[in-house]
Amino acid sequence: MWYEGMLALSLWGTILATLLLTHITILSVTIYLHRHSAHNSVDLHPAIQHFFRLWLWLTTGMRTKEWTAIHRKHHAQCETKDDPHSPVQKGLATVLWRGAELYRTEAGNPETIQSYGQRTPDDWIENHLYTPHPILGVVIMLLIDIILFGVIGLTVWAIQMIWIPFFAAGVINGVGHHSGYRNFECRDAARNIFPWGLLIGGEELHNNHHTYPNSAKLSVRPWEFDIGWLWIRLFCFLGLARAKKTLPLAVCNKHKSHIDRDTVMAVINNRFQIMAQYRNQVIVPLVNHERKVATEKTKRILKSAQKLLAREEQLLAPAHREKIHSIIDTSQVLNTIYRKKKDLQAIWHQIKDQNERIEALILWCQEAENSGIKVLQDFSRSLKTYTLPEPLLRQ
Repeated sequence: MWYEGMLALSLWGTILATLLLTHITILSVTIYLHRHSAHNSVDLHPAIQHFFRLWLWLTTGMRTKEWTAIHRKHHAQCETKDDPHSPVQKGLATVLWRGAELYRTEAGNPETIQSYGQRTPDDWIENHLYTPHPILGVVIMLLIDIILFGVIGLTVWAIQMIWIPFFAAGVINGVGHHSGYRNFECRDAARNIFPWGLLIGGEELHNNHHTYPNSAKLSVRPWEFDIGWLWIRLFCFLGLARAKKTLPLAVCNKHKSHIDRDTVMAVINNRFQIMAQYRNQVIVPLVNHERKVATEKTKRILKSAQKLLAREEQLLAPAHREKIHSIIDTSQVLNTIYRKKKDLQAIWHQIKDQNERIEALILWCQEAENSGIKVLQDFSRSLKTYTLPEPLLRQ
């Protein structure tokens, strides 16, 4: 029957086909627009690049230059008033339900496109088809869906059209900066929505991405899964891609016990992982110990100590800062480890000279090992084992 389309699929067949089509769109965004164009973390074969460009023109009408520029600005101005889509500034509901509108508004800002849109396609087909005729692509996609699926192709097309505006512009940019878990205390509110990056191509691992924006792989923990990275590995195997930057940024050599240039570079490269380890190996056990020996009144003060003592300073509200003062006033040990945390972060935030950084890290370790606090001493010794991975040492 004509109304069943050329494929004449069952209902479940149509659902599976729709999920496949939307998955290709998500891959086009996460692999081509995000990891390749915006962050330059993966090289793609020209054929793969153009397939993704064509598919995005058909399914979203988005232009590579605009998307790339807006995303780069988001990273450069994250959580400030100039961030194009920060739920911290604009509210979760606004970003979640009006994410596509925020995108179009920023796409109309020529300063954003000029400042952040470098190294994007500027060939004949981009300038004469994709850029001037974005609506033509989605109309062609509508006709293709009707021919393939029949009348229900209208529904398939509608789902394709809302997939990116809702999941990419809404969920990732909204929920990904509002709710979820944080592996790392990066300097913005990014969170991992789920540990399994399946539905949105791995973009669910948003805290990992904001911590290491130039990594082609978004998963970090053993239990996390990034389906976008699985596809990149397949393209690499087929000779269609090359991952340029991935974790780890540092390694540990158990035979190393001194601090040198490589130690400092490795610590700075891996600073977010190191601060996560500081939280788990120093802050958490000491807070637990202090709570065990504390009075009932002090236990109430220490209730949120693990979270607040590890939190990134820029994300602390005034009430949180006051609470931290109350926490460290209850214990000299907690006062010491909180001060040492800030001193360690100052090595990469405030000191620019490499020799001064080496001296500062040596002093930090000496003070930690003289503190009499065993977990702090153990952490200091582990820092000395850090060095660069072999490929970085050869650079």
